[in-house]
Amino acid sequence: MSTDALQSLSQSISTVVERIAPSLVRVEARRRRGASGVIWDADGHILTTSHAVEHEGSIQVGLADGRSVSAELVGRDPSTDLALLKADARGLTALAPAPLDDVKVGNIVLALGRPGRTARATLGIVSAFGGDWRTHAGGQVDRYLETDADLPPGFSGGALVDAQGRFLGIPTAAFSRTAAVVLPGGTLTRVANSLREHGGIRRGYLGVGAYPVRLPREIEGTKAGLILLSVDPDGPAQKAGLLLGDVLVSLGGQSLHGVEDLLGYLGDEKVGASIQAKVLRAGELREVPITVGKRS
Repeated sequence: MSTDALQSLSQSISTVVERIAPSLVRVEARRRRGASGVIWDADGHILTTSHAVEHEGSIQVGLADGRSVSAELVGRDPSTDLALLKADARGLTALAPAPLDDVKVGNIVLALGRPGRTARATLGIVSAFGGDWRTHAGGQVDRYLETDADLPPGFSGGALVDAQGRFLGIPTAAFSRTAAVVLPGGTLTRVANSLREHGGIRRGYLGVGAYPVRLPREIEGTKAGLILLSVDPDGPAQKAGLLLGDVLVSLGGQSLHGVEDLLGYLGDEKVGASIQAKVLRAGELREVPITVGKRS
């Protein structure tokens, strides 16, 4: 690459950082160090990562103009590692998420944060891009987007933008030890709307602790299930008659190979629904109706 081309690229990157920086904030809600956040709307709503909010009182937000304002926690969704704050400020510069239709592996991206008083940036590429997926806690994420851009301490909750400065999502270090996973715009919008409206994400609840096991033989087309290690008193599973040591083979016809399958099945739409659970007990397959509760 020629010197002129390098200078042009350098100038383009610095211009993008300058344009995005007013929409980045510092979030002071944990003991050791601050985190970053993104201004979601002009009314003072801010999105950050759930793991960055260790306490819910005395949250301070550092703005681009140097002011520090108080904020309150509107709600959090640990399953997608997102939290919504409401800062005592108006007229802020919000970031609107861009569609990911033309994102490709190898695209240059910038990870931006404000872990201190000033905005900081690291450069990388899109290292992986795929379809929807579920986190280990059962959260639904619309697209799998990963970057090799370094996330120094305090960068989680900031912004990932492309070379044109389009906001692709919020990077988090919560779901991988080796890469920065990015929560895309569709997920941000859905979770933020639910947190603003309800203060949380409704999720189904059975009241069980489970662990994946291999079945001694193929049952209902599968050789895997979830053995129940705990059953909550007065929970939906206990009320349905499930016992410690039972093996959940399927719920509503969906096979259960891992705990993430169970968490993924118990979405908002399942709350209050009566579903058929197939359970292996003492070598006998039983069908048990369960009414899904709501996780508090």
